[in-house]
Amino acid sequence: MAAIELDGVTKTFGDVEALRGVDMEVEEGEIFGFLGPNGAGKTTTIDVLLDFVRPTSGSARMLGLDVHEESREIRKRTGVLPEGFDVYGRLTGRQHFEFVSEAKDADADLDAVRERVGLDAEDFERKANGYSKGMKQRLVLGMALIGEPDLLILDEPSTGLDPNGARRMREIVREERERGATVFFSSHILGQVESVCDRVAILEDGEVVAVDSVEGLREAAGTETVFTVTLATPVDGVVEAAEAVDGVEGARVSDATVIVRCADDVKMEVLTAIEEAGGDVEDFDTDEVSLDELFAAYTEEEE
Repeated sequence: MAAIELDGVTKTFGDVEALRGVDMEVEEGEIFGFLGPNGAGKTTTIDVLLDFVRPTSGSARMLGLDVHEESREIRKRTGVLPEGFDVYGRLTGRQHFEFVSEAKDADADLDAVRERVGLDAEDFERKANGYSKGMKQRLVLGMALIGEPDLLILDEPSTGLDPNGARRMREIVREERERGATVFFSSHILGQVESVCDRVAILEDGEVVAVDSVEGLREAAGTETVFTVTLATPVDGVVEAAEAVDGVEGARVSDATVIVRCADDVKMEVLTAIEEAGGDVEDFDTDEVSLDELFAAYTEEEE
């Protein structure tokens, strides 16, 4: 059973077509990244999943349940950290946790959850109107974790967190996957998405333009790898030897270092060619295209 299924989902607001036939499936137990430029339709997609807005056409299911007809059951099994959330300033951090625990009928160790998200014990007993942005983010992440949900929907979960808090957030995401939960993860910080996600989807102008692992996106986009080969001593002819390999787009040499732009699957052939040309290889390294660069390649191509 898929954790999330979107089948031909469209959504129009007057003359604006926010979603145009979105098809997407998130497998149980995976961390799934959801990416797109501003205005691509990410927030509308999440709102459809949470039954905040109804699709104009198509269907959406989470945990095998219809997001509209069975929304109450879905909410019991789902933890949500929404973008642009607000907290109840007159309630303490503990009271926020207690509210969620009672709503989900969960027998949760609230202090254990507090410690897990890095919220100070003293702050936990204070009213939330005095919380910083980072403290509020930790509080709402903790609320999402209460009851060990089957599915987590995290929309910009690192907003307001310092580097230590962002690192802990990523650790929690991985821990939730290890527990068996599915994590649907939307963020504009693509390095964080790349570091935790099993697969990613890229949404552009209301349509899904790519769904794959980061490595799969690299292969599909045909992006080059920068392959750096360090030789014991400079050798003439190694650039020409590397450029003769099919899949190599270009090469240059700097002292005893050969820098080759090539497809990922021809690196060993490049090494062999350099060695056959007399190069004594001491070391080599690969600089792969980042998710930021892939994202730009996919969205700029669509534009």
